[in-house]
Amino acid sequence: MKNVIMMYRTHYRTHYVKDALKQIGNKVRLAGWVHDIRDLGKIKFIQLRDRTGIIQVLIKKGVVSDELFNLSFNKEDVLAVEGTVKESKIATAGVELVADSLQQLNRVEIKLPVDPTGRVPSELDTRLDHRYIDLRKEDINLIFSIKSTVATAFRRRLVEQHDFVEIHPSAITGAATEGGADVFQLQYFENKAYLVQSPQLYKQLAVIGGLDRVMITMPVFRAEKHNTTTHLNEIIQMDVEIGFADHNDAMDVLEDVFIYILREVQEKHGEKIREKFGPLVVPDKLPRHSYTELVDKLNSENFNMKWGEDFSKEAEKKLYEILNEEAYFIYDWPTAVRAFYSMPDEKNEEICHAYDLMYRGLEISSGAQRIHLPSVLEAQLRKRGLNPADFEFYIRAFRAGAPPHSGWSIGLERLTMKICNLQNIREAMLFPRDRVRLYP
Repeated sequence: MKNVIMMYRTHYRTHYVKDALKQIGNKVRLAGWVHDIRDLGKIKFIQLRDRTGIIQVLIKKGVVSDELFNLSFNKEDVLAVEGTVKESKIATAGVELVADSLQQLNRVEIKLPVDPTGRVPSELDTRLDHRYIDLRKEDINLIFSIKSTVATAFRRRLVEQHDFVEIHPSAITGAATEGGADVFQLQYFENKAYLVQSPQLYKQLAVIGGLDRVMITMPVFRAEKHNTTTHLNEIIQMDVEIGFADHNDAMDVLEDVFIYILREVQEKHGEKIREKFGPLVVPDKLPRHSYTELVDKLNSENFNMKWGEDFSKEAEKKLYEILNEEAYFIYDWPTAVRAFYSMPDEKNEEICHAYDLMYRGLEISSGAQRIHLPSVLEAQLRKRGLNPADFEFYIRAFRAGAPPHSGWSIGLERLTMKICNLQNIREAMLFPRDRVRLYP
């Protein structure tokens, strides 16, 4: 609902700050935190902050009761204030709230370990330990508003434009997925179970079952003992699987959804993003480069890479510099470096129909056309030295009549991280889980 002033009536507020600023001459009730204070004797100025912005509150002696006027305030005290919105030549926003009553809802009783104004910097670990204070900073609050917009846009585009069904598979499984490595094991009553690394199997089963076009937004867990700025042990995946589709069909959907997400973020947060994180460019189309083409480009620029290797982080960074493209696809990968279920090319089995979406030098989505024929799936497992009998739980579904299908997954934190030009993926997770962090 654009260009509409929304009302948020509760016992404590009638408006958020951003909408109260448009209510000149009207009485409103606001609620939030004390961002800053100036006491000039007979008048006091309080900068009141909520998640939408900051407004100057003018408290005059004689307008409010002496009892209220004589209240002492700390930064980050919680207030509800009622009064009239008036124009002001000295207020930053050009308007202020002239209070006629206020309520002190809670007082700060400790020395705050993180400065919500952002004037005093804090180490990332300190901020994450006290995330409930860190979130009060405008730029940090903005990150999670953007993340919400990304997830909402993902769902909306797939449902409204592409007729997808949202499914909700379990995060607990009795069989370790993706080969069984790097999984978190747990005790499930009398049985051994695992936290899922990927909803891959479940979304394929849903397509085989006839739901045809499915999407998922869910947490997944990887017990990888890494400590990098681009990995977490719990992430949110936005997954898609499309029945009766090849890799080109899936890339078409991914391109449309990705561009739509960026447009929605730009429309809703563009001005603040430019101010806090730098400009956001929304492409009209995404270039597509084959794996072989990009290996050749790297070698032509004296960055040595052998065909058949995966791209290192350094190689991805170099390609970003060479191509000068914000976002692009890499397709037709060497079969040996992709998941065993990736469909080999009919003419050249050394290449498979897998693809990655790169954004600002980082892989933010990966996918492939899946092998839907049991005999081909078994042959690929044997080529990798694996016993098809160990994967019968997976292959069996394809013996029941599986259509050709293709899918992909976007890492919600990675995409948010890159949209906001963050240096560490932990900043894009509300309460991140890594090798050492279990609290809060």
